[in-house]
Amino acid sequence: MRKSHPVRRAVLATAATVSGIVLLLSLKPASDPGSAQAAGDAPPAAESVQGGARPIGDGTVTGDAAQTQYGAVQVRLTVSGGKITKAEAVQAPKGGQSDQVTSNAVPRLNQAAVRAQSADIDAVSGATYTSAGYKESLQSALDKARASAPADTGGGDAAQAKTVTGDVAQTQYGPVQVRITVSGGKITKAEAVQAPKGGQSDQVTSNAVPKLNQAAVQAGTADIDAVSGATYTSAGYQESLQSALDKAGG
Repeated sequence: MRKSHPVRRAVLATAATVSGIVLLLSLKPASDPGSAQAAGDAPPAAESVQGGARPIGDGTVTGDAAQTQYGAVQVRLTVSGGKITKAEAVQAPKGGQSDQVTSNAVPRLNQAAVRAQSADIDAVSGATYTSAGYKESLQSALDKARASAPADTGGGDAAQAKTVTGDVAQTQYGPVQVRITVSGGKITKAEAVQAPKGGQSDQVTSNAVPKLNQAAVQAGTADIDAVSGATYTSAGYQESLQSALDKAGG
């Protein structure tokens, strides 16, 4: 029996390795469902909204419809206190596979818009074109909301700032009343002008109120978490804060 020459075995092994690498490189990852039938490259992402000259105006505004390969996407925003409080798609691709893609992607995009407060949001996997159209229409809505906001008259933030005191909220341990300073559509300062006092309430108030004040400024809304150990004070604070925000918006 003839024995294989060592050099021949080495050549054959190298050829097999190269063939395996070529085969692996030739395999392409499957495209996501949202762009499975699309030809060419995915559309570019929409521009970021950040860096606007003035805050977005309160109210409801609908962006321009963005045309995509699978249908139109159009976004409507609700803005309160200079912040997006709600985002929804009034138009989105539908029919066939698009129904499934839309039902999966749109709720996520809505949540992302509220969290980001801009059009700088990530595309949803499997919905490349719907995501790009959503961001484009969202940008349009934000541009319209910004255009409707009061222009800066040159006096700076101080000229637009106003201080509003909410209604007194009665709690089991005493009244809570919140005063806020709003500038440029945002809460810049929050303080409790009334809070429960006397006995243990003094300690609870001194611990909870600074945290609630900070949370109000950070959130820009009355949707803030209660402070542990100060359930009633927190609830009263939120109630009075909401009242102040309502007055500021009016």
